Amino acid sequence: MEEKKFHYKRARFATHLPRERFYTAGHYWLAVDQDDADVYYVGYTKFATRMLGDIVEFDFEKEPSSAVKLGEIIGWIEGFKASSDIYAIVDGTFISGNPALEDDPDLMRKEPYGSGWLYKVKGTIDPAKLSREEYGIVLDATIDKILEGEEHE
Repeated sequence: MEEKKFHYKRARFATHLPRERFYTAGHYWLAVDQDDADVYYVGYTKFATRMLGDIVEFDFEKEPSSAVKLGEIIGWIEGFKASSDIYAIVDGTFISGNPALEDDPDLMRKEPYGSGWLYKVKGTIDPAKLSREEYGIVLDATIDKILEGEEHE
């Protein structure tokens, strides 16, 4: 039987990557909605939330039912450690942000693969999506770059 979680550890960072997700090189995950195979929940990976730190605020520039293009900036997020744009990782229609995050944005950090999902979208998934093992290779390269930068400080 295939393990539900892929355990990843490198240097000071450890996480599990759920099997039933796709991942992106930009540190997002996607999960298919159980009721509609064309709808995806999108969230940040644990690595991304760790790089952001505690979430201060975020907002979406798209209204529900707005068209989105793969790679388009659809919002922004600010954490104590970093800030970032939020990108569409599906071509299609923005359904909504996660209403639970309005009351507790830190859910993104506390439950990144569960109730801390970021937004919901309907459309066509990026063909460059990654398996959890492929995302582990992206993490290796990213963490190596961070460690190399620390050595030069």
